[in-house]
Amino acid sequence: MGSRASTLLREEEIEEIKKETGFSHSQITRLYSRFTSLDKGENGTLSREDFQRIPELAINPLGDRIINAFFTEGEDQVNFRGFMRTLAHFRPIEDNEKNKNAASTEPLNSRANKLLFAFQLYDLDRDDKISRDELLQVLRMMVGVNISDEQLGSIADRTIQEADTNGDNSISFSEFTKVLEKVDVEQKMSIRFLH
Repeated sequence: MGSRASTLLREEEIEEIKKETGFSHSQITRLYSRFTSLDKGENGTLSREDFQRIPELAINPLGDRIINAFFTEGEDQVNFRGFMRTLAHFRPIEDNEKNKNAASTEPLNSRANKLLFAFQLYDLDRDDKISRDELLQVLRMMVGVNISDEQLGSIADRTIQEADTNGDNSISFSEFTKVLEKVDVEQKMSIRFLH
């Protein structure tokens, strides 16, 4: 007896998603089952409200920012392929992927793409830099009322002072990458998906 999930996902779609995201056949069918269980409108897409029903996102201080990452500008629904593309950023890098052909496109779960994904969580206005105000907003989301505005301001100022190498009082993606060069992004931004 197959589930409704496996009957709606065609074999060629699974193959295309495998190539694009690096997920295995069984991971894709399992995630499709999860996707369809979240799809309360049963229309093959997820809304922001569907994501907000996920307990781990509901309690995450950056839950709204993570949910927004699933949606392209101006869209309020995401299909399964878009869902998988975003999840692929969190797929661990397998040993056989570490020395891939440099001519091929960089996988969604590469260090650079994981860093870009994280950078975009902070770049609230999408102007390709993190301003003091954006940093403050994200810090406020993460710590709530546990730290005073003055302390948060001090943390934001110190962070920008340490990261900002070109003196524009903001953090560019290259400055963000430089600050995080010794951080194990692979470990911190990976979710172990069952095989």
